[in-house]
Amino acid sequence: MSYRGYTTNLVFDTEDKIIVGRVLDIDDIITFHAESVAEFETHFHCAIDDYIAACEQSGSSPEKPASGRLMLRLAPQVHAAALKAAARHGTSLNKWAEQVLSTASKPGSPRPT
Repeated sequence: MSYRGYTTNLVFDTEDKIIVGRVLDIDDIITFHAESVAEFETHFHCAIDDYIAACEQSGSSPEKPASGRLMLRLAPQVHAAALKAAARHGTSLNKWAEQVLSTASKPGSPRPT
């Protein structure tokens, strides 16, 4: 379920007989619960609206989930080298860059100097 760019999951708590939701893909913790799907959707919308309002009131920016789209400006020779590297690996530039960035973003990975 999505609202204003945020997504939640639905988990049924069998002990309390409620549907529990948590907003996904952000570090801030936003949770809520409801007894029906209709109520769940309403509470989800309220939780997001309240989160955005609280951020605005405190002067901070609400965290937004990553879209999966990344625009880069590169020197032409870097772009050309990346295209050649992707071709050597038999994959598209997008898939190659995703793999390289994923590896580089892991804790303990070597950092550029």
